[in-house]
Amino acid sequence: MGTEVVMVDEIPFPPQITTTKPLNLLGHGLTDIEIHFLQIKFTAIGVYLDPEILSHLQQWKGKPGSSLAQDDDFFDALVSAPVEKFLRIVVIKEIKGSQYGVQLESAVRDRLAGADKYEEEEESALEKIVEFFQSKYFKKDSVIAYHFPATSPTAEIVFTSEGKGDSKIKVENANVVEMIKKWYLGGARGVSPTTTSSLANTLSAELSK
Repeated sequence: MGTEVVMVDEIPFPPQITTTKPLNLLGHGLTDIEIHFLQIKFTAIGVYLDPEILSHLQQWKGKPGSSLAQDDDFFDALVSAPVEKFLRIVVIKEIKGSQYGVQLESAVRDRLAGADKYEEEEESALEKIVEFFQSKYFKKDSVIAYHFPATSPTAEIVFTSEGKGDSKIKVENANVVEMIKKWYLGGARGVSPTTTSSLANTLSAELSK
């Protein structure tokens, strides 16, 4: 595990953060789109995981990162492993919080509908998240953090913006929490291909130690 601060598009990510225990930066990347050959970057992403995660991924030992990046089962195992996970997402391009909320809502809703898990409880949990982001403005360098504890199927979302302090919301619907994880950590179907390949390469290297 590295000890250096990792720069993702000029945004520093510490190699380790401590929640209930130290979590290591095991993947990082960007969300972006290309318009007329121009790359527009929206956010930088750091994925922090309990090193315990490796014990849940042993069956992929020896596989190269390039094949793990394409392996849905590998990322499903990563998402469902009962270890603490933390996502630190830093805004590069200013947008309204409502725009981010709508992106999250449609990504999570589509995944829930695809898995036949989209009922009233999920709809109402998603609405609360959308509402939470509605009033926010994502200035450059604002941080959205997702904390997924090891033992309970919940998530805490914390939004931090310069001069505004923290605001947070707890998500207690297990299906919604699972699909938020899959949005960011869902391998080839995830929102950030660069993060997927970074996670695959780091975990491949860690597993072969």
